[in-house]
Amino acid sequence: MRKAARDFFRKGDMLLLALCLCASVMGLFLIYSATRCEHTDRYVVVQAVGILIGVVCYVVLTLVDVEHLTAQTWWGMVIFNILIFLALIPFGRWVGGNRNWIALPGLPVNIQPNEIVKLFFVVVMAYQCTKLRERELLSHPIGVGSLLFHTLFFAGLNVVISRDYGMSLVYIFIFLIMAWCAGVKWWWFVIGLGAVAGGGAMVWGHLPDRIRDRVLVIFLRNDPQGIGWQQDHSVMAIGSGGLTGQGYLQGYQTQQGAIPAQSTDEIFAVCGEELGMVGCAVVLLLLTAIILRCFWVGRRAASPMTALVAMGYGGMFLCQTLVNIAMCLYVFPVVGLTLPFFSYGGTSIITLFMAAGMVSGVKARDLPSWLQDRNGA
Repeated sequence: MRKAARDFFRKGDMLLLALCLCASVMGLFLIYSATRCEHTDRYVVVQAVGILIGVVCYVVLTLVDVEHLTAQTWWGMVIFNILIFLALIPFGRWVGGNRNWIALPGLPVNIQPNEIVKLFFVVVMAYQCTKLRERELLSHPIGVGSLLFHTLFFAGLNVVISRDYGMSLVYIFIFLIMAWCAGVKWWWFVIGLGAVAGGGAMVWGHLPDRIRDRVLVIFLRNDPQGIGWQQDHSVMAIGSGGLTGQGYLQGYQTQQGAIPAQSTDEIFAVCGEELGMVGCAVVLLLLTAIILRCFWVGRRAASPMTALVAMGYGGMFLCQTLVNIAMCLYVFPVVGLTLPFFSYGGTSIITLFMAAGMVSGVKARDLPSWLQDRNGA
């Protein structure tokens, strides 16, 4: 036990842990403000417990050799991802049009399977890219096709079972980041862009009305049915905060509970109203630092696979950050993505710390200094 603790403090990424803790503690204060109108401390308690569990997971995963583990159990990870998605069919709960949560007896919180699936999806994708690269099939149609099948299978399974288009978007973004970092040739991305444009035009008419309306309102800003009411409140809250905000626990809309999903999807709007541009800048700086740290660790990783693991999780954080803030600013449709480390969610905060812990584990096994010098690192 002492040796494990010593190894963690000596080799683990303490800077990344400090950044994640700063972000999650600030998020805890924002969640308290956002849920104060409900006269309950449940959200804050659940989030705080989630942070504590997440830190423990961070420490444990720092000490795990993810490359060795994946080589032995990658099939198990794939099967687990499929089974936990399928568990939503009999046991899932519908909330806000999505079947994302499983309520387990005796637990005060619900489990969100697609958050857990992201963890293993990144690791298995990194393993798959590495094996294809070793066989010189990474940019071959067979290799690109297998990566695309892996991605679209889980993204599609998520849409069919959960109706969660936002999380499927994260899976696709992770695939793009990892494929690019792995070395897939650029022309495949050009072909993919054309395929997306053509495919999007073909399926547009078959999308649910609520999805099409959320997209159209962004561009037309003609909203007689109130499709964009969530984003209207968000933009008003952020705008009313000005430079320094209306004051912590003093935001007019926040304290009235007038911002939809203000402890989850729209937590950035709470920050904007109460802490102003200064508070929003702090949020952005913390998240940017976390993302760049993941990419930095990936750049110094000891092997191609662990490099892709760090890049994949950095891409995951980046996608959720960009989409969530764009939603709050009314420049992207509402797709139900939370802001990493700031939004409320027990499963979410634990899996975020687990992802960061795997990045820390990559850093703990980075290249020795003499080899970094040879590689020009």
